[in-house]
Amino acid sequence: MIELPTERSKALDYNPKLMIIFGKPKSGKSTLMASLEDNLIIDLEDGYRALSVLKVLVSSAIELFETKKALEAKMQKEGHKPYRFITIDNASRLEEIALYYAAHLYRNTAMGASWGYKQDSLGKNIIDPKTNKPIIDPTADVRKLPNGSGYLYMREAIKKLVYMFYPYCETLILVCHVKDKQIRKESEEMSEMSLDLAGKTGDIIAGEADAIGYLYREGKATYLSFDGGGNIIMEARPAHLRGKTFKVIEADKEGNLKVDTTTLFI
Repeated sequence: MIELPTERSKALDYNPKLMIIFGKPKSGKSTLMASLEDNLIIDLEDGYRALSVLKVLVSSAIELFETKKALEAKMQKEGHKPYRFITIDNASRLEEIALYYAAHLYRNTAMGASWGYKQDSLGKNIIDPKTNKPIIDPTADVRKLPNGSGYLYMREAIKKLVYMFYPYCETLILVCHVKDKQIRKESEEMSEMSLDLAGKTGDIIAGEADAIGYLYREGKATYLSFDGGGNIIMEARPAHLRGKTFKVIEADKEGNLKVDTTTLFI
């Protein structure tokens, strides 16, 4: 039987389960991620060639699912989560990678059962003589479905490709580019910096993130800010991050970089 509370619970500080770090190109995102110990980087754009990291190079949804299977096997063998951190970089490429999987999700519905296959000149699906099944058209794009209905499957595909890594780490980190979007505030058009993720997907994933940090440079120092407000989406639920800005990278006179992530995680 459920017992109703009689007093307020104590507020707890904790490490984010999902953290999003976004910023402009060349702002130091890869350098910051490379400094984290026990961090598996799922590299979507081969951006870590010059850095010493734990990484898997992934270019398709199929390879993402293969990575997930490898993590599952490693966890079953070792009896604990394989890594403290898993980083997906650059998550802005997820729309492109998720396109094929989104088409698969749509074909598994009653409406899309005959959609997305190669067709002959008469508009009939071409059958593979070896399998006796229609041949999938790899160029089929759910984003071109009428009335924007395909974006539902894009969002579902991207969310699945992200959230399936939750069980295999303490903190899942998405590294994204930044984009400017036009918003109306007090009858005035303004530019707001936001996550470069497909359609409403960025808003959905951002809503579930425990911390969203904006990475930027000032002089020879690089800062990660969770101080919300202004025209940039930044926020954090954990007390040790909420409303704060951290100097995470600093270059000396010789150009050597000192990276400090000790304040980001407890």
